[in-house]
Amino acid sequence: MLTTLLLTVIILVISIILLCVNIILKKNGEFPNTHVSGNKALRDRGISCAQSQHAHANSKKNLYERLNEI
Repeated sequence: MLTTLLLTVIILVISIILLCVNIILKKNGEFPNTHVSGNKALRDRGISCAQSQHAHANSKKNLYERLNEI
C-alpha cells in the first residue's frame, strides 16, 4: 500500500515537472492563454466567450425599455 502511494506521488511529481519544463527554462515563460479571448483568430471572427456574450446581451435595452423612455 505504501509503495503504491509512493510510486503514485513520484509519477505525479515527474509529470508536473515535465509539463513545466518549457515554462521553467524560458526566460519569461508563462502558461499559454487558452481562453477564447486569448485566441486572435477567434477575436477576428467576432467570437467571444459565453460570459462576455451574456454580459453584452444584458447591457442592451429591450424594446419595452426603449419605448418607456419616450
